Amino acid sequence: MKLEYDREQVEEAVHRIVIRTMQMDLTWDWPCGVAYYGVAAAYERTGKKEYLELLQARVDELISLGLPETWTVNTCAMGHCLMTLYEAGGQPRYRELLRSKIEYLRTEAMRFGNHVLQHTVSPQNDFPEQAWADTLFMAAYLMLRYGVAEEDTELIQDALNQWYWHINYLQDPESAFFYHGYDNISKGHMSGIYWGRANAWAAYTMSRVGRILPKCYLYPEYMDISGSLNEQLSALKMVQTESGLWRTVLDDEDSYEEISASAGIAAAMVHNDNPLHARYVNRALKGILDNVGNDGKVRNVSGGTAVMRDIEGYRGISRRWIQGWGQGLALAFLCAVLGCGAS
Repeated sequence: MKLEYDREQVEEAVHRIVIRTMQMDLTWDWPCGVAYYGVAAAYERTGKKEYLELLQARVDELISLGLPETWTVNTCAMGHCLMTLYEAGGQPRYRELLRSKIEYLRTEAMRFGNHVLQHTVSPQNDFPEQAWADTLFMAAYLMLRYGVAEEDTELIQDALNQWYWHINYLQDPESAFFYHGYDNISKGHMSGIYWGRANAWAAYTMSRVGRILPKCYLYPEYMDISGSLNEQLSALKMVQTESGLWRTVLDDEDSYEEISASAGIAAAMVHNDNPLHARYVNRALKGILDNVGNDGKVRNVSGGTAVMRDIEGYRGISRRWIQGWGQGLALAFLCAVLGCGAS
């Protein structure tokens, strides 16, 4: 994929976002997990030890202040930065924490149906037998990364199983878009909305599978992941706005353009590496950079969003404030662009 961009401009935007992100008062939960995934990606892509040192200092501070008594699917998102910290320095405390998250996902996390992880945000049974696209980033992607690193075939298979069933539950075979959530009890998609960030969670994580799983073509589930992603991206390019962005409800022209969804979708296009998508990525890059403030705040990021009752619920979610997932997904996209090399 040939992209047109100013490398210095993108690297400078990455730096601003990293510094602003590390000024946020994020605690040990999924917003922090996504944000610090982005910071870790910035370190890995640029090699700047400053980013690693900032990340390590904050994670160590959070550990010293005390961690949640029990994990949830969403708090497992912090495992992503723990992987980077351990791989960079080899400190056993990071590996032990990471392993405890993996063991929770293996043996304690709520599941339903075909061993599918239930979306959880607390130790309570908040969303009985519900699958949300978010879980693919918070848990499945982490399980795959750890499984590959440890050559744990059972964990790799469990991770691939999560994608397989989330695709079956959440992707509309006609539009190829992903619904926000699925209720296995009612056998429906609740409000039935094609939420932008849900599609970003799905697309981004699916785009990473073939990149990190050795001999991915030997796993039957990967054929579904690859096919799902290709159809989804082909559909998503058709609803990109003139600004190069995607809306918080993909197929609703009355919904606002939303940056975390746009960054995740555009990053998936980069990682999927289809040259026909280069023009859409170039447009997205301009739109996303236009939404990075001089202070490093990524603007126009929707707040935390449950599966809302109706489309008005999604349209009304505030996009006024800085959000960890907006910072993290913007960094993931910009670092993916830097990985393509300047043209």
